[in-house]
Amino acid sequence: MQRARTVMRPSAPQAGAAYKVGYRSDRGGENLHLYRYEQKVKQAFANIELCLKGISGFQHEADFSRRAQAVAREYLGFELPDVLLADAWIKSVDVGQLYVWCVFETFRRMSDEFFTDKPLVGLDDENFQAFIEKCGFHTVDVSPCADGRLAHVIRYVLRLPYKSVRRKSYAGAMFDIDDSLQKWVETEMLRYRESRPNSVDAATRYLKAAVYHYSTSAPDVEGCAAHGSDAVKAAEGALSRLQAFQQGVENSFCCGASIDLLLIGIDTDNDAIRIHLSDADGGIDAVRYVDCSDVYAVANAGDTSEEIYNVVAGLAQTQGIAPAEGMLRFVAKLFHSNMLQVDYVREYYNGRYEDIGHQERFIGMGIGFEEIQLRNLTYFAYLKTVEEGARDLDVGIKIFSQLNVSRGLPVPVVIRNDYHGQVPGARERAVDRCHQLDAALKHRFAALHDKGMLHTLLMVRDCHADACVETVGCSLALNGQEKH
Repeated sequence: MQRARTVMRPSAPQAGAAYKVGYRSDRGGENLHLYRYEQKVKQAFANIELCLKGISGFQHEADFSRRAQAVAREYLGFELPDVLLADAWIKSVDVGQLYVWCVFETFRRMSDEFFTDKPLVGLDDENFQAFIEKCGFHTVDVSPCADGRLAHVIRYVLRLPYKSVRRKSYAGAMFDIDDSLQKWVETEMLRYRESRPNSVDAATRYLKAAVYHYSTSAPDVEGCAAHGSDAVKAAEGALSRLQAFQQGVENSFCCGASIDLLLIGIDTDNDAIRIHLSDADGGIDAVRYVDCSDVYAVANAGDTSEEIYNVVAGLAQTQGIAPAEGMLRFVAKLFHSNMLQVDYVREYYNGRYEDIGHQERFIGMGIGFEEIQLRNLTYFAYLKTVEEGARDLDVGIKIFSQLNVSRGLPVPVVIRNDYHGQVPGARERAVDRCHQLDAALKHRFAALHDKGMLHTLLMVRDCHADACVETVGCSLALNGQEKH
């Protein structure tokens, strides 16, 4: 048996050293499918700098505009705004504006493809609700850290259906308790009035999970910035929010027993998870957990869910923890899925990502972004007002000050508000919120905005109709026209 572990800062292992067992059964090539999608999207963003570097090399030569457009079509698949190229013979091309425009256009195209082609819909997604109800839950609500290295936590790391799991990200996984309370009330009302997702008399609970992160190879540098790269503080901070949420439900509605909690840690070097299991009384310890490396070491390649369940139950027992059977079955599924992700990183990234630090391409702020399911693509700041999300935004701007501003590139920010189209006036209110957030953001970071180092794209989406995004504003006003 494995002895109990505590949340420590371990020395960096060799790539994949903790996982010595052969590959799991890959469920019909899911890893290859996910890898191809990831590479397609990330290469589209990587091509932006390759394209602009090429264009910059001949910007003062004859026939610049025609040649630049040819390069753009080759690298990006679309043309650049003529107005940004027209005066290259007089002055240098504004590469910063071109860069931001390309980021926005690439995201818009990626988003349209996501909602039109649905590349990340899984074959077993429709069975997920039945599975969680069998485990004793009716809703799964996940709050990861806003760090872009956790943006793929739902569809990749945990292999859960993104449409069936609520995800809202916050810096340090310090989620908004009031927002979660509101969602809990909404969920229970739907159960009471419409028996969705199941009837209110069903013996199921609302599962709230928080996801923090750490880095085994660079624990003092590449951990969670919101917690000073301290894994213990990150776990304790996320746990404190979970407990406050549960207490809030209990104090307000006298039904705290309808809430179950789950604390998950992710090693951003290789996507391996650790899960802090609750005991029989529902309590969670921030320094006791079952680690995927332990499950992987005990399990055999191709193990069934039942065998993984027995492994996890045995590891929990060594720590003196006896979770409910339903929770164990749910957690066993997470570990089974995460072992596929560990194999994914082993096969395609030699056991550890090269970009163990921040490499996000833009900041996403507001409400929405269902289509962002990829690692290190976007830094999230879910918020309704800039004031309430100031902490998350400050962390994001700090990250992009190093990624972009230090190199002379502006910070691209996509402001988004999804709305329910069946509600009268919902679209108009969503558009207004975008403009309010835009003004507040530029006021808070006026120094960057005034220097042209902060640009925004404003978008809304009717999530009730599962529609594509709609652009409603952009700070890149070209010839008096907002071109996105």
